[in-house]
Amino acid sequence: MEDDMDPTQLRYTAEHEWVREEADGTAVFGITAFAQDALGDIVYVTMPAPGAALSAGVACGEVESTKSVSDIYAPLDGVVIARNDTLDSAPESINADPYGAGWLVTMQPSDPGQLAGLLSAAEYAALTLKD
Repeated sequence: MEDDMDPTQLRYTAEHEWVREEADGTAVFGITAFAQDALGDIVYVTMPAPGAALSAGVACGEVESTKSVSDIYAPLDGVVIARNDTLDSAPESINADPYGAGWLVTMQPSDPGQLAGLLSAAEYAALTLKD
């Protein structure tokens, strides 16, 4: 994954997940800098396994921090292709680089058109100012 990812080029959910469409039509997602900052030090992550079917807006994992446990919601319908196994031993990567090394899952969307329905960076920024 790219460490110099530009968050303004990503799509977002109201539940604080980011999504990046890859050239091959897959999508990578993780939690936003806003979310990891609100959570504090992340100590454990559960993610869906490759082959798992995801439904947009449905919880598919959890992020546990020193403050709380929060659900991870699938941003799109589709199937998990890969999970970031590095987070099993280094969950703090989400705090250090939420848009790069802290990615969670790569998936094959079943309806690529859903991506257009997610929030733009500007829309997400406006949402987080209200929180």
